[in-house]
Amino acid sequence: MIKFKFEDLEVWDLSLELIDEVYNLLHKYPEDERFDLIRQGRKSVTSISLNIAEGSIRSKREFSQFIRIALGSLVETVANLKVGIKRKYITQEDLDSVKSVEPLYFKLIKLRKSLK
Repeated sequence: MIKFKFEDLEVWDLSLELIDEVYNLLHKYPEDERFDLIRQGRKSVTSISLNIAEGSIRSKREFSQFIRIALGSLVETVANLKVGIKRKYITQEDLDSVKSVEPLYFKLIKLRKSLK
């Protein structure tokens, strides 16, 4: 199979790690959140990886926009988990166990700056 440019990016690897971490936490949410917070959490965390991949085949300017969207999805994912804490579906310790948020955030910002 073809190897795509995005597969060589560290932010891509981190985004895949984050998917696993967030999906594991979303399993702690109650069943009645299945169509709301759980679904939205899955969409937002997956959106990070998908925007990195799609943007990687675009021009630098367009790629920068896709990285901006990925950053928005990352922030949305964290906000979802913070709502989960507020609703007592997960704990702050659960959120603290998600190790890839901070490095992914800063590496996405760095990548976006390098594209300008």
